Amino acid sequence: MCGICRYLRIAAIILVAVFSSNVAFPAPRPGSDDRVMLPMPNKDGAVPLERTLRLRRSVRAFDKRALTLRELSQLLWAAQGVTDPPGYRTAPSAGALYPLSIYVVVGNVASLSSGIYVYEPSQHRLQRVRGGDARPDLSTAALGQDWIRQAPVSLVIAATYHRTTTKYGDRGRRYVHMEVGHAAQNVYLQATALGLGTTVVGAFRDEQLKSVLSMRKAEEPFCILPVGRPSDGPS
Repeated sequence: MCGICRYLRIAAIILVAVFSSNVAFPAPRPGSDDRVMLPMPNKDGAVPLERTLRLRRSVRAFDKRALTLRELSQLLWAAQGVTDPPGYRTAPSAGALYPLSIYVVVGNVASLSSGIYVYEPSQHRLQRVRGGDARPDLSTAALGQDWIRQAPVSLVIAATYHRTTTKYGDRGRRYVHMEVGHAAQNVYLQATALGLGTTVVGAFRDEQLKSVLSMRKAEEPFCILPVGRPSDGPS
């Protein structure tokens, strides 16, 4: 076999291995050394699933108390945490291709600096995108919804369509939308089990939100989930 043919054959094998893998491999981001390891999540909680289903409500009023890093860890694990050595996660994904990204806008979390982070499921850690309290900018991008500014943290679910459409064609876009719903409901139920509140926000200016979060061009934002401790205000 000639040298060029051997090289092409090896390259083809590598490409097949990457695209058939159960684990997505996002490109490294700037500042890749600025990472925060999260506490290990609790995988055997004491609150029955049926109770969380019964109590789950949309909450839009939060008090001023901070979230703990352990609570944030649990929420992120519920959204996209790895539950099996091959890389399978808490939310089902068509073809186990995992097109979702979870951005975290931190304003008031104990032992964690304010800033924008991306969740890395494989290592259960955060990678900082930039520092500073971005909640006012997030609220502005979300058409001025002030309760987003008040929440101690917001999770933003984004997705890269081509991770799924490469295998499933245009039908894959529908699968991505389903997956966003799976992950968001996981956050709802986990927040309820922790005594926290959240709701899904779909009203925002896409390009402005992408700019605030420094999203990659291929990523599309789908929803914001502000999370906090429910107050006695209107819900």
